[in-house]
Amino acid sequence: MSVLIVVLAVSAACCLGIGFVLQQNVAQRAPLSDFLTPRLLLDLMKVPRWLAGTALMVAGMVLGAIALGRGEISMVEPLLATNLLFALTLSRYQTKAPLGRQGWAGLALLAGGVSVFIWAGQPRGGTAVTDPLRHWLIIGAMVGVALLLTGFARHARLNTAAPLLLAIAAGLLYGVQDSLTRVSGERFAEGGLAEVLSGWQPYGVLVLGVTGLILVQSAFETAPLRMSLPALTAAQPIAGIVCGVGFLGDRLRTDAGALAWQAAGLAAVILGIVLLGLHPAMPTGASKSEPARDLQPH
Repeated sequence: MSVLIVVLAVSAACCLGIGFVLQQNVAQRAPLSDFLTPRLLLDLMKVPRWLAGTALMVAGMVLGAIALGRGEISMVEPLLATNLLFALTLSRYQTKAPLGRQGWAGLALLAGGVSVFIWAGQPRGGTAVTDPLRHWLIIGAMVGVALLLTGFARHARLNTAAPLLLAIAAGLLYGVQDSLTRVSGERFAEGGLAEVLSGWQPYGVLVLGVTGLILVQSAFETAPLRMSLPALTAAQPIAGIVCGVGFLGDRLRTDAGALAWQAAGLAAVILGIVLLGLHPAMPTGASKSEPARDLQPH
């Protein structure tokens, strides 16, 4: 395992976690009329705090892209899931809530689960699948599920399920975005910028990024961070690993013992994410049963 890849991925997770908290601090005050519309982003752009959070998120994505370019997506994605640790750190500073048993247990499960998955799976590169049908089947399945969840969330809107569904949908899209980012990086290494722009992947990265951003901010707008960020954090690495193994050529150990440990590691990661996401330190947000407040730059 390359130390540089770990440093890049964890640095990306730090930027993402802090950026998500800053974004949610602002998005919770957005008017509900902006729900799932591009107008939501236009309104949020007026607030410096949200722009700072978005800048950190973009920085995290860039660092993550560099890590993906140097390592296997099946190793980088679990490390990116540690963004919740940094989100909790900032949230704890804002709320002054103690970490407690729940927080320490979540930290141990998340960090331990990531370590066990990487140790058991020993992710390594291989030959990417050239059959475009397999690419489109996997990507289409991920995007299709994300669209289905978004449709359910639109109807649920103020229901408690809406932010959860939107967060899972965004996580799936971000996982696919990560896989396309890696493909774009490989094309750049082979033929430079002209080679990258001649393919559809960079444009897919842009569309998925903007769509995912709208979904995430809509989830942040309608519920506390604890209702959305854990689902987002859990869905993204799972989607990324599926794409990595499915068509990018990533290889994991497949003997019975290794698979059992990998499943246990992923289960620990998800449980840790849930415990941290439900921690009292996570922002509770504004109540949407009250009239929405207009966003004001601050």
